[in-house]
Amino acid sequence: QGHLVESGGASVQPGGSLTLSCAVSRGIFVVSPIDWYRQAPGEQRELVASVTQLGYTNYAESTKDRFTILRDNAKSAVHLQMNSLKPEDTAVYYCHARVPITVGDVQPGDYWGQGTRVTVSL
Repeated sequence: QGHLVESGGASVQPGGSLTLSCAVSRGIFVVSPIDWYRQAPGEQRELVASVTQLGYTNYAESTKDRFTILRDNAKSAVHLQMNSLKPEDTAVYYCHARVPITVGDVQPGDYWGQGTRVTVSL
């Protein structure tokens, strides 16, 4: 518990900006890319953006021109800067890691944060 912890979710107006943060335990941070997913009510969870340990990034087509994923190596944190927000961005946002090897007492597998809610509405 607490290997990945999201924060920063809020209610904002369309066109607004918001930055989400994910604090990642150091062991996981160094062995895994970190992803942001989101899930709207009644929808499947979808990948939003990913960043590797070396800073290589990928984005969903719907967010690549508006969102930026950033690594803070000193703080073992990953941020998702969201600009020009749209109502369809409304969702619970989750950070995720896929751990390939044992790191201390952390076993290989998929790790998820608890989620942080973003609401974009008038």
